Amino acid sequence: MSDAPKADEGSKPDYRPTVFLPRTDFPMKAGLPQKEPAILARWQEQDLYGQLRLSRSGREQFILHDGPPYANGDIHIGHALNKTLKDMVVRTQTLLGKDAPYVPGWDCHGLPIEWKVEEQYRKKKLNKDEVPVAEFRAECRDYAQHWVDVQREQLKRLGVGGDWDNPYLTMQYDSEATIVSELFKFAESGQLYRGAKPVMWSPVEKTALAEAEIEYEDIVSTQIDVAFEIVESPIPELVGAHAVIWTTTPWTIPVNQAIAYGPDVEYVLYRVSVTAGFVEASSDFKVTSSPAENLTGTYLIGQELADDFAARISREAQGTVILDEVWEGTGSDLAGTVARHPMHHLGGFFAKPRPFLPGDFVTTDQGTGLVHMAPDHGEDDFELCQANGIGPQFAVEGDGKYRADWPWLGGQGSVINAKFNAPDGPICTDLREAGALLAASADFRHSYPHSWRSKAKVIYRCTPQWFIGMDRPLAADHCETFAERRWENEGGAFEGATPTLRQLAMRAIADTRFVPEKGRNRIGSMVEGRPDWVISRQRAWGVPIALFVDRKSGQPLVDAEVNARIVEAIATGGVDAWSPDNAAAFLGNRNPDDYEMVTDILDVWFDSGCTHVFTLLGDRWPDQRWPADLYLEGSDQHRGWFQSSLLESCGTRGRAPYDAVLTHGFTMDSAGKKMSKSLGNTVDPNKVMETYGADIIRLWALSVDFTEDHRIGDEILKGVADQYRKLRNTFRYLLGALDGYDEAAELRKPEDMPELERYMLSRLKALDERLMADIGNFDFNDYTRALTDFCNEDLSAFFFDIRKDSLYCDAPGDPKRQAYRTVLDIMFNRLLAYAAPVLVFTAEEVWQTRWPDRDSIHLVDIAPLPDAWRDLALEDRWSALRRVREQVTEAIEPLRRDKVVRSSLEAEVTLPDLPATPDLLAELFITSAVHRGDTLAIAQTAFEKCGRCWRYLPEVVEDGALCDRCDTVLNGG
Repeated sequence: MSDAPKADEGSKPDYRPTVFLPRTDFPMKAGLPQKEPAILARWQEQDLYGQLRLSRSGREQFILHDGPPYANGDIHIGHALNKTLKDMVVRTQTLLGKDAPYVPGWDCHGLPIEWKVEEQYRKKKLNKDEVPVAEFRAECRDYAQHWVDVQREQLKRLGVGGDWDNPYLTMQYDSEATIVSELFKFAESGQLYRGAKPVMWSPVEKTALAEAEIEYEDIVSTQIDVAFEIVESPIPELVGAHAVIWTTTPWTIPVNQAIAYGPDVEYVLYRVSVTAGFVEASSDFKVTSSPAENLTGTYLIGQELADDFAARISREAQGTVILDEVWEGTGSDLAGTVARHPMHHLGGFFAKPRPFLPGDFVTTDQGTGLVHMAPDHGEDDFELCQANGIGPQFAVEGDGKYRADWPWLGGQGSVINAKFNAPDGPICTDLREAGALLAASADFRHSYPHSWRSKAKVIYRCTPQWFIGMDRPLAADHCETFAERRWENEGGAFEGATPTLRQLAMRAIADTRFVPEKGRNRIGSMVEGRPDWVISRQRAWGVPIALFVDRKSGQPLVDAEVNARIVEAIATGGVDAWSPDNAAAFLGNRNPDDYEMVTDILDVWFDSGCTHVFTLLGDRWPDQRWPADLYLEGSDQHRGWFQSSLLESCGTRGRAPYDAVLTHGFTMDSAGKKMSKSLGNTVDPNKVMETYGADIIRLWALSVDFTEDHRIGDEILKGVADQYRKLRNTFRYLLGALDGYDEAAELRKPEDMPELERYMLSRLKALDERLMADIGNFDFNDYTRALTDFCNEDLSAFFFDIRKDSLYCDAPGDPKRQAYRTVLDIMFNRLLAYAAPVLVFTAEEVWQTRWPDRDSIHLVDIAPLPDAWRDLALEDRWSALRRVREQVTEAIEPLRRDKVVRSSLEAEVTLPDLPATPDLLAELFITSAVHRGDTLAIAQTAFEKCGRCWRYLPEVVEDGALCDRCDTVLNGG
């Protein structure tokens, strides 16, 4: 150290060059949008992911299986959240030293892509059906591949590490072949069957839809009251009267086959008369009024609903309704009653009797207490009619029109069209002319299912489909292929010799860890009550249901050799291999004329439900294993991918493909509203990265409580950016304070360190324990908050603040300064490792700033910190000291505002009790002195200020002179 600098005559010496201020080239301004792509390019050039796999080879594995996003369009903020969470899981497990590979994947088949390609055709005025199917599929494949490539680059830009050069795609030939082989397993086990049941059907998209493809929107429908004349009944009063049904789907009346009643419901036969007189209707009420005399008659309805019925009739006639009771009884009295369809005069189907059937589902919540049954278009309808020997008619075609030969409204529709069902539409008009329409109004508001892709209304439509049965016992020889036959030694856990798919799935749900726990009940209730899984779709772009059906028996062919040839062909040529041209080759010695070749494709949920097979069990990714430790998706996937994977795996392997399921909520706008392009409230992650950088998105995603619905917006992102700046400045300070640090020359033993340094090591150990627990609990919100709070509160506002005097002014060889820098070095390496999974780019920038010749921070793993560092007694003592420090700081603040003192260094503190030595307390409070007194008091010091360290000390003879320490440092004494 040189002598103190000389001052010009009449001025004080300038000691600033003698102070050891932090030095670093690390900028305060992040410039993430410019820096992050360069860092990403370097990782790709170095093959960082490949290096990571080599460095972790042979270690304990952690497998997160990626749920496939759909290859259609740019990523949205939901993708950004989801992939950041997955990346956080993988990186934190890697941080613990585990081998945690990540294979990203995409869902590539299905209607959304086919729909987009058809849109391109429509723009060119081309008909998709006139294009060879192989050519059309090729265009779908190209479309999917384009968006896979786009999304891949966007997700890489987000900092998500993974095997991006070798992702899994459901449209890869080997994936398609595996999906078909999994289908064959269900055929072999007896779970697969073809049947006719009502399924959710999109007339716009002309295909069946899964429950997971349905969303519900409020609509306004036409409600009608229709009279069915009773022609037979054990109750004489009912013959010749009319049973009244109420429905909000008038289009189902042309397919009516029965009437359901509630066995315990009270019914009344009323003689109805209508007197003239205007009845005021609501603004939404639109009717085509019937003359009052046309509504006079005798009607059977539920007693509890009589007033509502009378109100609808009075509005229709614009008069006053009078009800006179003729007969009353319970629903069970109606057994044996028969009515006829209002359009019976058309003959044929409509001339058949309509029996009254008991239905437990009939309630008196709304309507008339009598429900018309159309087994083609309702689950309850189908089951009740089927049980009574009444089958579906298949009157409505795939495009939503009645088939051309249907006696009433044949070739007309679409049945979901509001005008078609309107009070003045063809259905109501014909019913009114037949004298059967008692009331019709277009004012009934209710929730209705829509396709989440086309946004169009869907219908229940009975069609021949392929199903996987939920309650069919699995074939015994199939069960023997499972890894373990747990149901045999569970003490009667399952009824029957072998379990059903539902039983296996419910057991798997019980065995799975759910984060948060409420996910268990959510998926459990869905699986417990779900119908059979309809897996067939009537489209072109997808994996075929590659089955041959015996034309005589109607049963699918189950032949291992045939199946093997089909799988091999698809593995070689993709889905186009399932072609009539190859039928003979597939069947071998069998006669192709004896078999129907199924043309349906598989539900894409079956595709995605099989991803665990070709990703975790296949040869393509040898560093994977089955089952996965974790599946992680949004809460909507309890009815989607979580469930399809569960059912597929339970049906083929007897257990879930995962040990744990982590669920996140949905991202709302800053006001808590659902994001929608039409509302203009979406947040584009690509634009956020262009403005703020990927690390800001990541910090946001890991700071919110992602297990619930959460928010994002400009103000929220600005707050996250401010949080980021504080973290960045923490690392900038550490870099500067460690300038020239030589580990060999510094004090390394905690037991030789001052009490404050030992306390901070204990705090670091406590933080480590908390973060390790957070990793195990997947509590990344707490992880990020704990890390941020430690940097802001324990370091910047406390440790750095107190020790800056020692760092700046103590001699380089001073034990306190050495101990401080040693702890800073430990903090730097540890905190940067903790931050690396969160701020992947910034952590690399910080690391390379200090260690430009070392490997990436993301190749670092962390060893456990010494247990001896955790000193609870020391933490209790310093927690108490920090509380006193806060009181003193608060007491000084008014004097600062009033300019009595310019900084805490000018203050002297009086305390009624001294919890530590006066020197330690003065250092802790950053004041000139501390004394014992009666009360807490602050006063301006009378000491002079040292010209170098700026502390006010008794040995400073005049303002600007040196204190003893600074004099020693400068003069080597």
